[in-house]
Amino acid sequence: MREQDNTYNNSISNDDYRTDYKAGQDNVQFLGFDVHNSVFGVSAILIIMFIVLTLIFPEYSGETLNQTKSWIINQFDWLFMMAINFMIILCIVIVLSPLGKIRLGGKSAKPEYSLISWLCMLFASGVGIGLLFWGVAEPVAYFTDWYGTPLNVTARTPEAETLALSASLYHWGVHGWATYGIVGLALAFFSYNKGLPFTLRSAFYPVFGEKCWGPIGNIVDILAAIATVFGIATSLGLGAQQIASGLDYVFGIPNTVVTQISVIILITGVTYFSVVRGMQNGVKLLSNINIVLSILLLATILVLASSSSIIEKSLAIFPSYVSNIIPLSNWYEREDEVWYHGWTIFYWAWWVSWSPFVGIFMAKISKGRTVREFFLAVFIAPIIFIGIWFSVMGGAALDMIANNQGALVNGITDASLALYEMYAELPFASVIAVTSLILTVIFFVTSADSGAIVVDTITSGGKATSPTKQKVFWVTSSSMIAICLLLGGGAEALSTIQAGVVATGLPFLIVLLLLSYSLVKGLRTEVSQY
Repeated sequence: MREQDNTYNNSISNDDYRTDYKAGQDNVQFLGFDVHNSVFGVSAILIIMFIVLTLIFPEYSGETLNQTKSWIINQFDWLFMMAINFMIILCIVIVLSPLGKIRLGGKSAKPEYSLISWLCMLFASGVGIGLLFWGVAEPVAYFTDWYGTPLNVTARTPEAETLALSASLYHWGVHGWATYGIVGLALAFFSYNKGLPFTLRSAFYPVFGEKCWGPIGNIVDILAAIATVFGIATSLGLGAQQIASGLDYVFGIPNTVVTQISVIILITGVTYFSVVRGMQNGVKLLSNINIVLSILLLATILVLASSSSIIEKSLAIFPSYVSNIIPLSNWYEREDEVWYHGWTIFYWAWWVSWSPFVGIFMAKISKGRTVREFFLAVFIAPIIFIGIWFSVMGGAALDMIANNQGALVNGITDASLALYEMYAELPFASVIAVTSLILTVIFFVTSADSGAIVVDTITSGGKATSPTKQKVFWVTSSSMIAICLLLGGGAEALSTIQAGVVATGLPFLIVLLLLSYSLVKGLRTEVSQY
């Protein structure tokens, strides 16, 4: 039996998982860093190359990314759809099977966080800035035919209104959370129950054995690190656009690329303080604040907008979601190809890119939970909140359109401005807008901070502790990529942001499919103890 400098190790419950490999064994120390030689080196070099080339050739980089996105979507839409559908089925099978009884960390393991704090951190890590950005813009876009309508429904009809909300929930619902959950469960199980290093390559031990500590594992961790950085950068880019729109609306500061980049730089500086404070005093505290502010914002909109209509929409969104989930999940001979390619495939690629980030973060906070409890929390709590969020935020905006009230009647002109155009029609609009600005900033910080923790875990060879400056490096890298995507996109920055995440999501999708097989193989060795 080996010993590791890893607080996530427990006794190995099956002799097949005995290994002499130690967390951080292949690390090198330089300039105060303690990182995996190959994983950190290759990941950092590729990311720095992308940053430098994009800064030198912004227009060419933007064009190349958009061409890559179009090619991937046209050639591999079926793969994204099949793979993410498979993730849901696998999660359901695990929950309903005896595998669901397995406890992460062993039979006697106890949760490290209260149920409320745990759920708050799960929500904040898996949702982040995107829900604020798209909470109004997405339902309005689907209702008014901004880049197509779901299932080719006729725009601006009662049917379109219901489907606009349920299709929004579809993109933010079980498909994405199943992807996160598979990664999170794999990391937690192989670390807490099998005593392997807390890094993604450990999840492939049942498939590759000792080879997972070599080049094969290096490739897995490199792909995970790059996908995570681009996934976080996507959120930061959207957040910068949202904050800049809010500054324009509240204070009259012009929403330009320069403003958006300035926002990223300033808030990245704030994020450094959260990184220094650590998980308990940084991410946990901010996550709890996020939830409180989010609930207050929802309650305020519910009171000030048409409450009865919003309640009706809240009751209708979940049945509509369930009834439409199969046709929306189909990939064969879709009549709504513009919508399906422009929205669904982007979201699936985004969730795949986010899966190492969210999954590893979930694993870090989920020791002591059963597999069944883990998946039920991952599915039920966030999805109920997200459904209510779209019903309130999107529902209020759709009511305004139906009543011919406000700028949104004309549809989406700038997705980052949609939230504030809805606020403009409410009492106390400026106060609500400032609250949203604060909420967006906090989401920005938690996303960047959590992402840095995750990428640092991957690139430090699975060590439980590492120098703070490594996390600062990854916060800076994610922010710089967000800046590059904004510069490369220019007026079409949103499209370029999407292109970056689609390009990095495809290779990691293959990794996820193999990881799913390895996870089931590993769980089956443990279930006999329960």
